[in-house]
Amino acid sequence: MKNLDTKRLLLRQWSIEDIEDFHELMCNPACMIGGWKPSSCREDSLNILKSYIETDGIFAIILKECGKAIGFIKIYPDNNRGKYYAKMINYLLNENFWNNGYMTEAVTCMVSYAFEDLNVDLLSAFTTPQNTSSKSVLKKSGFIYELTIENGFKRYDNEIFDSVIYSISKEDYYKK
Repeated sequence: MKNLDTKRLLLRQWSIEDIEDFHELMCNPACMIGGWKPSSCREDSLNILKSYIETDGIFAIILKECGKAIGFIKIYPDNNRGKYYAKMINYLLNENFWNNGYMTEAVTCMVSYAFEDLNVDLLSAFTTPQNTSSKSVLKKSGFIYELTIENGFKRYDNEIFDSVIYSISKEDYYKK
């Protein structure tokens, strides 16, 4: 997995040395907005971090000015697109860094990586109707609303939400 650079961020593979920043991210109940279960202890966070280290396509989002891991962005196969070579992204940002444009910067970088390096036909993402910040990030990054699936997402605590699907095609990416 190659490192990706933006003006303010470095997207890179997680390392075990990131445990404190990762635990800070994962133990915050605000991570529930993206569907993740908050870690109850450092050991839980460590186990999740180890799995992220072993999995290709999960990038730590590093703030260049201080070297802190402030979130992650994941790219993985979207197997629901039939004839298209498609990938899907999801992401989570430490609540202390919200509203600074960091996630839009990271998602925009991932969109470029998906089309220019991975040569995908379609990149998709889903969120919930309540997650207005995530919807805003996707729109600013060039994604277009596709549809809403009623009761399409079950969170770790079995609460059911609608799934709001966004995507960007290779054709639309290269038009801009």
